[in-house]
Amino acid sequence: MSTGLEGASIIVTGAGSGIGRATALQFVAAGAKVVVADISAERADEVVAEIVAAGGLAVAVAGDLADQAVVDRVVATAVDSFGGVDVLVNNAGIMDSMSGPDETTDAEWDRVIRVNLTAPFMLTRAVLPIMEAKGKGAIVNTASEAALRGSCAGTAYTASKHGVVGLTRSTAIMFRNRGVRVNAVAPGAVATNIEVTLDPEHTGPATIGPYMANLGRVAQSDELASAIVFLASDAASNITGVVLPVDNGWSAV
Repeated sequence: MSTGLEGASIIVTGAGSGIGRATALQFVAAGAKVVVADISAERADEVVAEIVAAGGLAVAVAGDLADQAVVDRVVATAVDSFGGVDVLVNNAGIMDSMSGPDETTDAEWDRVIRVNLTAPFMLTRAVLPIMEAKGKGAIVNTASEAALRGSCAGTAYTASKHGVVGLTRSTAIMFRNRGVRVNAVAPGAVATNIEVTLDPEHTGPATIGPYMANLGRVAQSDELASAIVFLASDAASNITGVVLPVDNGWSAV
């Protein structure tokens, strides 16, 4: 079965490292063209160079996706460089400090929600008209095990990832008859470079720690990327509104 990804125009956010980088490389291996979006220009350029050296097509866009102007630039780059947007992968995200609600500052809350939830919303809003006009498109969001329970992160991160699930399901229903599929993956423990700043005096580490015994094997980024590429492909043509745990069974414990 064809994946439907040959020649497709793909946006992958947070593509400078970890899950995003692995996802970009797998899309290119399937014949797609990728906009590598990352807050770090250096990391984005390195991934593009890696893709081009292997004979693929990719362009880099660096910037903070919490900024609407950067969102607009990412989407415009995909349209100008590759003729549209066939797939959007909202993967960029940041962790919190494992703070409880009584310890979370306004600044931490606003930043985590802005990057993890508002940015995917703004990108989704931007690409939907493009996909609908073509009559086909796929969006895959990176949620988290923290989107399925309350014992995996601090308050801000957990709330943001629950919001990603709501965004996924709501958009999937709104566009189920308009040609656009919307799904999410929910990673458990993954070997990535996402930064976690723990304050041992905060509620999170002491409270959540005992629940972490069930997290199981730490996944590699390629394992998440494979699930993302599958959900974006024609192999998942009748799948929408799904939140797929990729967590070695942690969510089943």
